[in-house]
Amino acid sequence: MNPAKLRSRTENQFKAHEEQEMDNLGRRAWDNPAYDGSPSPKIKAIYNPKTVLENPYDSMDNLGDPPPYQEEKHHKRGNLCSACCAHIARGIRGLWGTTLTEDTAEDRELFVKTTLRELLVYIIFLVDMCLLTYGMTSSNTYYYTNVMSKLFLTTASDNGVTFQTISSMTDFWTYTQGPLLDGLYWTNWYNNLSLDSSQNSFIYYENLLLGVPRMRQLKVENNSCVVHEDFVEDISGCYDTYSEDEEDKNPFGLLNGTAWTYFTEKELGGSSHWGKIATYSGGGYYIDFQLTKQDTIRSLQTLKNNLWLDRGTRAVFIDFSVYNANINLFCVLRLVIEFPATGGAIPSWQIRTVKLIRYVSSWDYFIIVCEIIFCVFIFYYVVEEVLELRIHRCKYFTSIWNILDVVVIMLSLVAISFHIFRTMEVNRLMGSLLENPKIYADFEFLAFWQTQYNNMNAVNLFFAWIKIFKYISFNKTMTQLSSTLARCAKDILGFAIMFFIVFFAYAQLGYLLFGTQVENFSTFNMFLAIINDTYSEVKEELSNQKNELQFSDILRQGYKKTLMKLKLKKERISDVQKALQNGSKEMSFEEFKNSLKDMGHDDHEITAAFSRFDQDGNRILDEDEQSRMRDILEKNRLALNAEIEHLDRSQGNKDLDTVVNLSDLRNDLSTKPSWVSQEEFTVFQRRLQQLEMSISRIMIKVETVEMKLESMETNKIKQSNLMDNLPNNIAKEKQLTWEEIHPSNLVHLVKEDKESWESEYKPRNIIDPSYRNSNISPHMNGSQNSLNFT
Repeated sequence: MNPAKLRSRTENQFKAHEEQEMDNLGRRAWDNPAYDGSPSPKIKAIYNPKTVLENPYDSMDNLGDPPPYQEEKHHKRGNLCSACCAHIARGIRGLWGTTLTEDTAEDRELFVKTTLRELLVYIIFLVDMCLLTYGMTSSNTYYYTNVMSKLFLTTASDNGVTFQTISSMTDFWTYTQGPLLDGLYWTNWYNNLSLDSSQNSFIYYENLLLGVPRMRQLKVENNSCVVHEDFVEDISGCYDTYSEDEEDKNPFGLLNGTAWTYFTEKELGGSSHWGKIATYSGGGYYIDFQLTKQDTIRSLQTLKNNLWLDRGTRAVFIDFSVYNANINLFCVLRLVIEFPATGGAIPSWQIRTVKLIRYVSSWDYFIIVCEIIFCVFIFYYVVEEVLELRIHRCKYFTSIWNILDVVVIMLSLVAISFHIFRTMEVNRLMGSLLENPKIYADFEFLAFWQTQYNNMNAVNLFFAWIKIFKYISFNKTMTQLSSTLARCAKDILGFAIMFFIVFFAYAQLGYLLFGTQVENFSTFNMFLAIINDTYSEVKEELSNQKNELQFSDILRQGYKKTLMKLKLKKERISDVQKALQNGSKEMSFEEFKNSLKDMGHDDHEITAAFSRFDQDGNRILDEDEQSRMRDILEKNRLALNAEIEHLDRSQGNKDLDTVVNLSDLRNDLSTKPSWVSQEEFTVFQRRLQQLEMSISRIMIKVETVEMKLESMETNKIKQSNLMDNLPNNIAKEKQLTWEEIHPSNLVHLVKEDKESWESEYKPRNIIDPSYRNSNISPHMNGSQNSLNFT
């Protein structure tokens, strides 16, 4: 290219072109995607290429890097470090960013996006929590508990004593030496062949008896109560109801061995038990069963012969545990027999089926992964709540959702802690059992807390599901629901206070009046069952009453009225469309009115419809106004057709449901007994009597009408005979011949008689003078009236 031609270009065009290229170069060099500061400056503000652009080709050798690039080179590394830190800070802020940590008050879009992100994360957490909760439960738990209950609670001895029917110390020893030992020690198959040489007992051939069972009793001291002075000589001892203060801790009987020596709760490693009568401590006198059935029978016989149970005995506990490897479940049983101060015996029991060994199958190892994810989520939410608490401080606890978050996190932390403790404790107990299988395997403590752990998880999962409302509250429907509940909370609380005042007053009254006679009132906690029973009775009485008006009838009537209104509205639209079709390009109000008036529409309806589309108010609909009216009417007609079709379909479904319900009702009635109650019979009898009285009144009225009709028929016959004899009567009175009694003469005679009668102002009979007296026959009177022509 010739340099002379380049020099011939205008200096302004060349400068503009070079400045644009340098600006692009500067923008690429200065703009850093990691930089979050002020925008990059224009290159022309830093570097002025005036001397170069005057003669670019002569000065190409003198070009070099601009001085500003040399200065920024030293700060480039620092900017990159700050940009990386900013990215990390922004990522952390975005990871734990919530609607409480971000400024979403004025930015609705940010609020929605943040809420959706929180909801997505929380759904993942909720799914993981459901897997943990339901992953360790199965229907085998119920069946395992049911099998153990039938074996140890309902199995009867030779004389018919079961655990549930124990009522005395004699029954206790009968059950202990019979069904209890038969259920604990399984040594033979069903064909009496020996199982194997192992000393372990497998209940139902599948459930391993862990260690040996333990039987423990608690006693109270003699003279722990005061005998009245009138009975001191007759009653030698007094044993009070159980309490730890009155507990007997002295050796008795043979004075040696664990069965005759008292051990504290700490020495036994036990725990207290809440029975039906009292709360019992974990100490007492105990005996561990032997590995074989014969040795255990001898031990129990020794206790029975030496009166191990006496008047001071208040409770006996039988504890043992079994394990089923097929389903990896432990069943911990506690059979309790309380001997109250009133005498007799009251049996009760606790059977807890729990999963203490957590990781055996492949599904269990999948649960491990879910547990790790759960721990990560809890750490995530702990940091999130700390950040929110740091920002809002005490205001953080003014929201119910924040309190719910804290509750869920606290319960989860307790569950994680117990999970770790349970795993370590089970390993310790199993290790001690393997070392010495003759000891008692105390899984009662672990089973109790495992049950509480499961209950705690259930409550935690309930709160976790409730928290879903927090994230969907921006929806209008959910907002209405939550606002309704929030506003009615105070009213519900006030009503609850009034309700429970009456509730507890009623419960205390029932307890004091009937507590000694009725079993349901024997404990203060049974008033719920009483109210439930009363509610069931009232509900049954109400179900027997006949409904005056069915809800389906109201719906059917409403449907018919709605359909009629829609059809009438559709007809009106069709009439207006016809009126528009009959008109020309311009239609006056009179033409519009006359067309619709002929179709039966009112004046105010016609005026309202015309005024709606007459925009200019000249009382004339032009072509545009008529077109607009046609379009709107067509849309309304189509909408009405769709609504009518929808109502028809819904009514068809309802009719189908009604047919199905009627068939079900016939089936139910066919299976029910045909008898009726006394109240229903009385109602039917009363209605039948009313119906008979109504029919009697109707029959009386019918007879009265028949008598009137007969009287009218008699009068009609007499009047007919009188009219037939009319000419003879006239001829006799006027002394005329038959030729003179012509129809024309007869009319003339009647007129003359009428004129003379009117002139005298008194009635005159033209037939017989004798009829002028007061004793005129009613029949003749009727005939007389028939002759008074006007």
